[in-house]
Amino acid sequence: MDRILKAARTSGSLNLSNRSLRDVPNEVYKNFDEAGEGDKWWEAVDLQKLILAHNNIEKLKEDLRNLPLLTVLNVSHNKLSELPAAIGELHMLKSLDVSFNSIMKIPDEIGSATALVKFDCSSNQLKELPSSLGRCLNLSDFKASNNCITSLPEDLADCSKMSKLDVEGNKLTVLSNNLIASWTMLTELIASKNLLNGMPETIGSLSHLIRLDLHQNRILSIPSSISGCCSLAEFYMGNNALSALPAELGKLSKLGTLDLHSNQLKEYCVEACQLRLSVLDLSNNSLSGLPPEIGKMTTLRKLLLTGNPLRTLRSSLVNGPTPALLKYLRSRLPENEDSEASTTKEDLITMATRLSVTSKELSLEGMNLSAIPSEIWEAGEITKLDLSRNSIQELPPELSSCASLQTLILSRNKIKDWPDAILTSLSSLSCLKLDNNPLRQVPSDGFKDIPMLQILDLSYNIASLPENPPFSSLPHLQELYLRRMQLREAPTDILRLQQLQILDLSQNSLQSIPEGFKNLTSLTELDLSDNNISALPPELGLLEPSLQALRLDGNPLRSIRRTILDRGTKAVLKYLKDKIPEN
Repeated sequence: MDRILKAARTSGSLNLSNRSLRDVPNEVYKNFDEAGEGDKWWEAVDLQKLILAHNNIEKLKEDLRNLPLLTVLNVSHNKLSELPAAIGELHMLKSLDVSFNSIMKIPDEIGSATALVKFDCSSNQLKELPSSLGRCLNLSDFKASNNCITSLPEDLADCSKMSKLDVEGNKLTVLSNNLIASWTMLTELIASKNLLNGMPETIGSLSHLIRLDLHQNRILSIPSSISGCCSLAEFYMGNNALSALPAELGKLSKLGTLDLHSNQLKEYCVEACQLRLSVLDLSNNSLSGLPPEIGKMTTLRKLLLTGNPLRTLRSSLVNGPTPALLKYLRSRLPENEDSEASTTKEDLITMATRLSVTSKELSLEGMNLSAIPSEIWEAGEITKLDLSRNSIQELPPELSSCASLQTLILSRNKIKDWPDAILTSLSSLSCLKLDNNPLRQVPSDGFKDIPMLQILDLSYNIASLPENPPFSSLPHLQELYLRRMQLREAPTDILRLQQLQILDLSQNSLQSIPEGFKNLTSLTELDLSDNNISALPPELGLLEPSLQALRLDGNPLRSIRRTILDRGTKAVLKYLKDKIPEN
């Protein structure tokens, strides 16, 4: 504990999660005013980030006011029944997470924490929210799911920057027209599992809305103003009391997923057949037939119809593959309307590209592509590109223009050469997956252009790593997967990855594990299964309690009895720790 507190004095960040704490240490409330022996007081900084999640803390003291520069406070998964009024004196606080506690009331003083941007009070015992929350004008991400809240305070209308709202699992009976009309920046609205009996007419003012989830309520109808939600990509209305759909639904040109299961629909309106959906769930309704125009919805990958009294369709069609059903429905169209369209690769690429304009995520997984289609470069600022399970051999130079790209998934392709020319331009990349490719070799300086990388998967690229792979060029790496790469020893540079949380070295030919693994103090998962390891260094036991999963199956371990191995990670780490010489 002393070592962690000392480090926090210079970093301004303190993580005391998963430590079975019943109280917050007094040293924390004192904001490290008392420098420890040997500390340089002039190097100390005020606490800015405090993580106390997954403990048994029952109370936060009013002394919290002694941390005026706190910007992040996470006390989720504890046993709090209340919050101190001093929470309002944290004028720099931007992120507050008090989820999974037993809090019955949020203090009115929360309204004085005016810098608050993200607030999560989900999974508590709240029956109401303070109207003072409306004074947090910067609030944009608010989560209050799984409580007993019956209404939202109208003052929240002043939080005009609201972009994500999650109030699932409460007892709301209405979403007021005024509130919805005020949140014009909303991209995500989740109010499922409530007692809502209708949708506000002002829903059409949410032109930026991408995801709308209102499933499991008592909603009788969808207002025609829904056509104003021009960015909507996902719409979930299952388990309601809908008996009809408005024709205006067909104007939602960006919609990709429409879930209408378990309602009372007697027909699917022809206008909604104009939608270019990939998923349409109409199961468990009262449909006796389908308009043949649905057959022209060639982008549909999944059409669910079970649980309807369909009399005009054979059960083999209803329960069979979607393309066969669509083909049959097209055959029922008048001859001049029968477009012999089928779900072509081009249709799916066009659909995926259009959806990416709003979600900024593009998936062309499993489309048997040998080259990347030019349409994707028209999709705007993509942040995630999934090209897995294709036959791509090389990446086009145009990929260099995707400067905003954060996630690039190239798994299961035919890429032989390390794409260093492309990676040079992708400085924002945080996730790169190149597993299951016939990569020849990663260059010795292959990682230098992607220093912000947090996730790297090179698994199943046999013998592709250089002799001393330069993992230290990736100081922010949190997950590293090197499964089945014919490694005979663990790359030494891994020991310098201080932020590494998941390390997979399974299915290799490792015979030993370096003692230096004890310094990977952020590690939560370590997979060493299916190697040739006969003994583990006792120092590995020092990774307890941060290491949650240690996988050792398929190794000829002789130094640890089977009874201990069978008891799991905690028992193994304790056994190893006890083997460390006392001096």
